[in-house]
Amino acid sequence: MENKLWQSLLNAGRIPELRNKLLFTAGIIAIYRFGCFVPVPGVDTQALEEFFKSGAGGVFGFLDLFSGGALGKVAVFALGIMPYITASIIMQLLTVVIPKLEALAKEGEQGQKTITKYTRYLTVALAFTQSVAYVFLFQSYNALPDLNWARAVLIVITLTAGTTAVMWFGELITARGIGNGMSLLIFISIISSLPNGIRAFFTTMSLAGQITLVIIMLAVVVGVVWITSGERRVPVQYAKRVVGRRMMGGSSTFIPLKVNMAGVMPIIFASSFMMIFPTIAQFIPTGVTQTFAEWFGPNALPYLIGQSILIVLFTYFYTAVTFNPVDQADNLKKYGGFIPGVRPGRPTAEYLDRILTRLTLPGAIFLAAITALPWFLFRFLDVQFYFGGTSILIVVGVALDTMRQMEAQLLMRHYEGFLK
Repeated sequence: MENKLWQSLLNAGRIPELRNKLLFTAGIIAIYRFGCFVPVPGVDTQALEEFFKSGAGGVFGFLDLFSGGALGKVAVFALGIMPYITASIIMQLLTVVIPKLEALAKEGEQGQKTITKYTRYLTVALAFTQSVAYVFLFQSYNALPDLNWARAVLIVITLTAGTTAVMWFGELITARGIGNGMSLLIFISIISSLPNGIRAFFTTMSLAGQITLVIIMLAVVVGVVWITSGERRVPVQYAKRVVGRRMMGGSSTFIPLKVNMAGVMPIIFASSFMMIFPTIAQFIPTGVTQTFAEWFGPNALPYLIGQSILIVLFTYFYTAVTFNPVDQADNLKKYGGFIPGVRPGRPTAEYLDRILTRLTLPGAIFLAAITALPWFLFRFLDVQFYFGGTSILIVVGVALDTMRQMEAQLLMRHYEGFLK
């Protein structure tokens, strides 16, 4: 098995196109990580460390995870990819509500380009707003000493430009590299905290706790791979037809409906959405907002319940955006395909929708359960899950998706791939 893995890696290096994509992706990631260590002008790093160690920085410590530690340094890429994800959530919700945007989404590639352009504009606006808010917040904790208007404007422009660059990096990886660029940048940000987690694992936990955590983490990884790879194959038969003097069609195939068709995006969306309330409370420190922030802090039960509900809702929403049963049924009917025992057209769409609804529910519950796992482990077993269920799910999901893209490139050129 190990020899086959190394052989597959060697085969990936032999294909010029795949090798260039891997090198391009690695180069973009290197630039991104470099930008996460370059602070904006006039930052007091010691004051920042005290802020993040205090209870006030709890919610921002969670956000710092998704920026790969850049927020804790107020680096050029401190905002990371989160403004783009928030803008994507808003645009997808507006696509359902506003008929004009819904019509654009159905126009194919050209309509999608227009929606992407709107998403970019909204990302820049959100990044600018967050940059201004962060300047005032860090200034209140003396992390930006001797701040004047000129330096404040410079910091805001730098952070906004950094977010725009990160958004561009993600799109470049998607277009010219390997994997989904946005997910891959989050993946890199999360695994950058792996050394600290490993150090804490060996220095602060007992042997029994370490063994328990390793067993749980292995079980989580196996479960994530199992659910992510699970699918229901709906058989499709194409009727025979005569074209000229030749008999065409008559083939059999299937429609793969995945248990977790939405991937890791519902968790990323739900986490971003739930961070809105504690973040606002940090910027408006009144008694009511502070109480609200405690209720919806990352380690509070209401936050856990709200995030779980949002994960289930976003899973159904993202699945509906990804797979449209009506369009699928129309395409089958257009090309002479049908599901055995089901009438073409509307009955086919209803059949696919029924299967998809039943499949999505266990996938959504699994996502919510994995996200809630660290809270239950800490509360009932006193086991600190340093890497987090959300982090493991994102890391494993993105790694599998990237491996599948490499697999497709290898199989296309008649090489043996990684996966069986």
